[in-house]
Amino acid sequence: MEVYCTDEKNILQLLTSRSNAQRQQIKAAFNAWQGFGRGTEVRAGRTLLETVILALLHTPTMYDVKCLKHATLGAGTSEKVLIHILASRTCSEIQAINAAYKQECGKSLEEDVTGEVTGDFKELLVVLLQANRQHGVQEANVQSDAKALLEAGEKFGTGEDTFITILGNRSTEHLRRVFAEYTKLSGFQIEDSIKKETGGHLEELMLAVVKCAKSVSTYLAECLYNAMKDDLAGDYEKTLLLLSGGDDA
Repeated sequence: MEVYCTDEKNILQLLTSRSNAQRQQIKAAFNAWQGFGRGTEVRAGRTLLETVILALLHTPTMYDVKCLKHATLGAGTSEKVLIHILASRTCSEIQAINAAYKQECGKSLEEDVTGEVTGDFKELLVVLLQANRQHGVQEANVQSDAKALLEAGEKFGTGEDTFITILGNRSTEHLRRVFAEYTKLSGFQIEDSIKKETGGHLEELMLAVVKCAKSVSTYLAECLYNAMKDDLAGDYEKTLLLLSGGDDA
């Protein structure tokens, strides 16, 4: 379905004033009216605004799938998109993404991701993809987890597994308690240890997980601000951040 956005302002106002469920009904009715099949993709030009308009017509899960598919194709992998999605989504959201990706692409998301990245960065991504976080706060483990992170931070290069296990498997509520205990024991924030002892995409992913455990909305706002300042940030990344945290009703 070709959509030439000659009245972008009104189209955007219409779509953003509706819930995602209502937008899906509008899309289905438009396709039926125009005689387009269910699998026909709505298309438009390549401006950021047009990309946002088209993205609004996807369900949140399917737009994440679209972004992840795009991130793992082509000459280079978009690590930022992988980080944004996998660090900020809940376990149930990641499980839905995994199922939809398998149906859409015919193979698992984990297979595509692990084929593109390496090392400890890959290991933490895999743990996040498995979406097996514990529920609630494990009171008996708060102090021991904080101590384990403190000890692992003193021997980065051999202690990454501890960070991967705790950051990838504990609930966000539990992690917030662990981070507070970590600060009591060490006198500084866990982000400081990560920045001091790691680098590259692993550092970015660990920091994203920490920030999302504290506040997903604050993390996404920070990322969007940085992406809008960065001329090299692609439309997929900017649109993903614009739509993240919106309604999914």
